[in-house]
Parts: sequence; C-alpha cells; structure tokens
Amino acid sequence: MVACGIDRRVSRMLGKLRAWRAGPVGCGALFIVVSLVLFGCRSEPSGSSDGSPGPAPELAALTGSISVDGSSTVFPLMEAVASRFEQQFPQVRVSIAVSGTGGGFKRFVTGETDFSNASRPIKWEEFQECRKNGVEFLELPVAYDGLTIVVHPSNSWVKQLTVEQLRMIYLEGGAKKWNEIQADWPDQPLKIFAPGTDSGTYDYFKEVVAGSIPGAAIRADLSASEDDNVLVTGVAGEPNAIGFFGAAYYFENQQRLRAVPIVNPATGQPVVPTAESIRSGEYAPFSRPLLVYVNATALRRPEVRKFAEFLLDQAPTAATHVGYVPLPDELYQQARDILSQRIAGTRFWTSDGQPHHAALEELFKSVEPVR
Repeated sequence: MVACGIDRRVSRMLGKLRAWRAGPVGCGALFIVVSLVLFGCRSEPSGSSDGSPGPAPELAALTGSISVDGSSTVFPLMEAVASRFEQQFPQVRVSIAVSGTGGGFKRFVTGETDFSNASRPIKWEEFQECRKNGVEFLELPVAYDGLTIVVHPSNSWVKQLTVEQLRMIYLEGGAKKWNEIQADWPDQPLKIFAPGTDSGTYDYFKEVVAGSIPGAAIRADLSASEDDNVLVTGVAGEPNAIGFFGAAYYFENQQRLRAVPIVNPATGQPVVPTAESIRSGEYAPFSRPLLVYVNATALRRPEVRKFAEFLLDQAPTAATHVGYVPLPDELYQQARDILSQRIAGTRFWTSDGQPHHAALEELFKSVEPVR
C-alpha cells in the first residue's frame, strides 16, 4: 500500500487548479500535482525508501504547525520538501502561502511567519524592519535558479536577446511593437507579461535590466501576476507574448513555451538556461540564488527546528526534482553550520548598508553576517 503524507498539499494545489484547470493549462497543472505526489509518496508503510529504519517514535509523534510565506519561485521546492516532511511527521501541519518575496517579508519582519521564501536577498529596508521589531533570522541558501525569458513557441524571429533589447521591451517608454526592437521583426504589438511588484523575481529582473540607469522604471502597461502559473498561461496563449519567471516553471512547460537565449555581457555569447549554465554562472546575468529565511525565535520550537534541518537535507534532491540547480555540497554544509550554531544575520549587506557583490560561495565562506 502506498503511504503518502501530501493530502493537504494536494488539496491546496487543487484549490489553485480550479482557477485555471481548462484545456492545456489543466494538463500542466496536473503534471505539477502528479510530480509532487511522486516525490512525496513512498511504497513502504514505515521506514524509508532505501529500507532504512523510519523515524524514532518520539520524532514521529512531533506535533505543531509551521507557517511559510514568500516567493512563488521557491514555492515548488518548499512544497516538495513539506510534502515529504508531513509524510514522516503527520501530526505537523506546514502551511505555505505564496505572496511573493516582498509580500512574504512584510509578514516575516513582524514575526508573523516562521519561514520566508525568497528569490532575492533581503533588502536593507526589510533588514532594518527586522531590527526594529526585534526579529532575528537565519539566512539559508537552498538552490540556484535561472530567471528565464520566454516567448510563444510560434515565435520564430527572436533568436536571442541582449540586456539592452530587454530594456527596450520592459522599461517605461519602451517598444510597442516587435519591429521597434529590430527592424526585420514583425509589425505586431508586443504582449508583455511579468511578475508582480511583490515578487523577488521582479526585483531581480529590475535590478539587472534597470538598475544601472538613473530613474529607470519597469513599464506599467504590462500584464502582471504574483502567480507564475498565470504568466505561463498568458505567454502560452498569445503568439506575440514575452514574459519571465523562474527556470522551474519553464522546465515544467517546455512544450508550451520557448526559452530565449540571453547574450552573456562578458562573453557576447547567447546562452540558454540549463542546469549546467546556471550552476557555472555562464547564464549571465540571470543566474541567482534561492534563499529561505528562518525566524530565530521560532527555532526554539522542536517542529520548526526539525523542519529547518529536514529542508537542508532534502534541498538538493527537491531542487533537482522541481527543476532548479542544487548548491555545491560545501555550501549546504555551511548552511547546516549556520543552523546548528544558530548564526543569525545576513551576509548580503555590510554594517553600513552597502551590498556585498561576491559570489554566493564566497559570501557564505568568508563574510561575517550582520545582525
């Protein structure tokens, strides 16, 4: 008999499916649910899939509830981990909301949630809110992602895009038609999709595309949503569309979308997002880390502590399963050390509010966190 601890997970996902279940959208959604079921289920009524003993009775009897909010990009990874956790600890409820990285931090900085999923590092202003409210946190890297630019599969004219061309599409006052970007492209109106402003993916894209231009802003005449599945559906349904979101949502929908190669500013070569190009950093400038922030006070609760440990143990497998790129083993070990030693603070900012720009491995190996 198959034992599965994801009934609550599936129920929540099915709730989302009701809004976009028809036609090919429903098929894509069903694929996500089936994937989670396959990841979250095992054949044995007790013990692990490799035949090792199951959890000790005192751990199996763990009770309580855990609150998570934040990034829609991190959601598939966290959902997969939570499904397996509830399988092993069925008396613990893990509630995962998806209000975007910024929306998640709005709750996290007041101490309302235990975990905050983030597809960008915490902002200085958010960090200051944590300080003001007495909220200490642990900063845990969990995977790499490649922000992916997608078009409709029938789009045969866009062979690659530069950052400059993305500015022409996405910045205020930009192109209205494809041929305004490149003369030999069709005289057809652009249909532009993007994550909402509470999304870390939006923040990351804006920083890369507009960050070096004073006063630059993302255009307002586009279709925005905090739900990446809505963006997938929008681009897949419009031949003149372009959009962006995390790589996992593209990998899940490759039959319905085409990823556009992005020209690496350093090499001048167009690069497609793959596990290899994201891990190596060749897919520049859109390779990025995915992070989870943990409330340090909440870690005193045994169910929160156990879930945090479980998250880091399962993250490499879950990341691969849902389409992200696992971190190097040494970086996961550094994250485990942060957790076991309760090392609070962020490594992405200096004490006077200046951002660090070092590679992720270097940050977590050499930079002391600011509390």
